[in-house]
Amino acid sequence: MTHVLAIDIGGTKLAAALVDRAGTVLRSATVPTPREDVFGALARLVTGVVADGPAPVAVGIGCAGPLNLASGTVSPVNITTWRDFPLRERVRELTGLPTVLAGDAQCFALGEHWLGMAEESPSMLGIVVSTGIGGGLVIGGAPLLGPTGNAGHVGHMTVNPDGDPCPCGSRGCVESYASGPNLVRWALANGWTPNPSPDDSTAGPEASRSPDGAMLAKDAASGHPVALAAFERGARALAAMIVSTAAATEVTHVVIGGGVANAGPVLFDPLERAMDELAGFAFVRAVEIRRSKLGVQAALAGAAKLAWSRGATTAAPPPGPHDAR
Repeated sequence: MTHVLAIDIGGTKLAAALVDRAGTVLRSATVPTPREDVFGALARLVTGVVADGPAPVAVGIGCAGPLNLASGTVSPVNITTWRDFPLRERVRELTGLPTVLAGDAQCFALGEHWLGMAEESPSMLGIVVSTGIGGGLVIGGAPLLGPTGNAGHVGHMTVNPDGDPCPCGSRGCVESYASGPNLVRWALANGWTPNPSPDDSTAGPEASRSPDGAMLAKDAASGHPVALAAFERGARALAAMIVSTAAATEVTHVVIGGGVANAGPVLFDPLERAMDELAGFAFVRAVEIRRSKLGVQAALAGAAKLAWSRGATTAAPPPGPHDAR
């Protein structure tokens, strides 16, 4: 059976897997992203995954951005030692295989579409809500990458032109309202402090670590008014972005993953209410929002699909009605 090598690169972890034409993972491994010699760690990871296994025919990479598809270079915000790093060429040299590159959130969207929604939706938006907010569009069954490979940066769509400045250079970006750290930042500024339950076995560690999105979600689920308000505020920003994206592209489905999505109903219930309020046209109101099915494996699946469709010139593409082109 033929396989491709899928690679997922982020500021927190590096992952690699051998994936067959149906999206089944033969073997995989994950390591933390080091502060120094990131490519050395990636090379060791890849070597371990492919050792004593079937030789892959192509490589697909999903990497945090921004990136430049023309040059194959990446400058991930959270990997400070990589600026205009020639990732595609370095991986090609390492493996000797055809290598294709896309953004990690784009691969998330493509993976969710390929293994979860290809039969029912040719066009969808995938959103990763975590430390930041990333996105990817699949339009007509194909990933929309853009001229430089940076299409889908929905986290930096402006939802409030008079909002706070964003590190990206704009103002009032959805990421400023709905990312995990910014949900926590707003809640802390408005009087929230974590409230670990005395009968919760995690109360000790929670009390000793910095406030985070998981603590905020827990308190929101318990009815803490400020925690609930933080998620209402973030969900409204997400809804404004989704409505605008749907109006522009006519996606029929939205899949949301990332750590903040693990908050469950405290995020998705206010998101549904905000969508009902903000969506106008019938085709926008008809958009269906779902939680990720693949979770942390989605970006690897998308990288594999990218490799099958664009890199595996000696292998047939995976089955399905909507091949990524």
